[in-house]
Amino acid sequence: MKRYTLALDLVDDPQLIAEYEAYHKKIWDEIAKSITDAGITEMEIYRVGNRLFMIMDTTDEFSFEKKSAMDADNPKVQEWEALMWKYQQALPMAKTGEKWILMERIFKLTDQ
Repeated sequence: MKRYTLALDLVDDPQLIAEYEAYHKKIWDEIAKSITDAGITEMEIYRVGNRLFMIMDTTDEFSFEKKSAMDADNPKVQEWEALMWKYQQALPMAKTGEKWILMERIFKLTDQ
């Protein structure tokens, strides 16, 4: 198993944040399938203010490149991603078109 943590911001508007959360109470079946088909075994998203934090547990075979290629070929994923851009905004350090940014772990209790 591999674990990844990622961050993204939402547009800082209470109504849009509420809509975004509503979409994530029950994501589309096709989106859940695309996530698991890519080798993601568990995914959680947390929010504080307009900042999002995602934890992804994956199989050892998972790769972001493979997931990206699968998503590019999936019209329903493309529809979902276009819809989510209404609510999301890139972090200041993001490259053009980049959404979720991989975070670097700086502490782990069991490494002490």
